[in-house]
Amino acid sequence: MQLNHRAFTIAEELLRQAADLNAQIHSIGGARVLDCGVHAPGCDAAGIGMALASLAGLADVGLRPPDAAEPAWPGCPWPSVGVTSAAPVPACLASQYAGWRVSRGRFFAMASGPIRAAIGREELFDTIGMRENPEVAVGVLETATLPPPEVCVELAAAAGVSPDRLILVVARTASRAGTVQIVARSLETALHKLHDCGFDLARIRSGTGVAPLPPVAGNDLAAIGRTNDAILYGGSVRLEVVGDDASLVAVGPRGVSGNSPAAGRSFLEIFEAAGRDFYRIDPALFAPARLEFLNLNTGATHRFGSLEPSLVAASFSGS
Repeated sequence: MQLNHRAFTIAEELLRQAADLNAQIHSIGGARVLDCGVHAPGCDAAGIGMALASLAGLADVGLRPPDAAEPAWPGCPWPSVGVTSAAPVPACLASQYAGWRVSRGRFFAMASGPIRAAIGREELFDTIGMRENPEVAVGVLETATLPPPEVCVELAAAAGVSPDRLILVVARTASRAGTVQIVARSLETALHKLHDCGFDLARIRSGTGVAPLPPVAGNDLAAIGRTNDAILYGGSVRLEVVGDDASLVAVGPRGVSGNSPAAGRSFLEIFEAAGRDFYRIDPALFAPARLEFLNLNTGATHRFGSLEPSLVAASFSGS
């Protein structure tokens, strides 16, 4: 499917539009780095561009105004980020999922995008396949600092490309672009949870996810809380699937965030209790609040979970 080539076209267009996106272009270690929200102010459109690149262009991403006609949350007082894909497994799991950490010295980033398929280290690819040997590579980094030269060189080498054929798109969580691109992960969160539950991902034909867009927080820690709460307590995902209904009824309750004993508390509270380590948090928590299956074979619809508007409101207000 050439995920990296698809994303490279998108990333090059973002580079051409850098001025309009309030972004800044850097050459670091021979790679091109587009700052959409570390030092540059960025914008919502930059966040959508980051999301599209991380999805390898295999999804539509857009902002919806407050009070948009959304069946799961009519009258939602915040804008929302919607994602729709007819190829959700390669878009979300082979590309968008932030499946590994990049850490060197004092530099730290959560990495996503199709460069993951080029590097192919994660066990997830043993299940879904889709490893690549591309001539170009694109990574999306959630980070508070620009990557140092040695990180860019190492990422290019791991992906099997020369540094000049690598594009990294970066933003901190507490930025307009960073907030948008993270909330654009509602569909990805659902697919990853279903994969963990052992669901046959080949049954999924298409998917749509939507989650409310929080105000940009004043610091990255608060932003991590808000963006996660947006999906855990305000995210709604609809999947068109094939096969039997019984297995959908069996897996559905496990595919929502309310399945976790940690649910019901703000993510920031949960994060602090885990020592600010994502990997110490109950994995069952990382799922959308609401999940819906439409079985294309039987015509049946199965809904699980529920939204928690009060928790979202408390999180977004900082209370």
